Amino acid sequence: MFTAGRKVLIISCEDAPRAAGRTGRIVDEVPPGPLTKGRWTVARVGLLVGPVLCRTGELQRVG
Repeated sequence: MFTAGRKVLIISCEDAPRAAGRTGRIVDEVPPGPLTKGRWTVARVGLLVGPVLCRTGELQRVG
């Protein structure tokens, strides 16, 4: 499980394939629900990449 502010590595991301291999931070304060279809919001991915939605299996904790 992830928490808000947790740094993660995006292994893959069906929603935004160009985010794969980048790191970002979890935005969600609570586990994802039906609104995001079970995906976590990851921000600070890159200068030209906005927040992305990724499934738990597509993310890996960093540090």
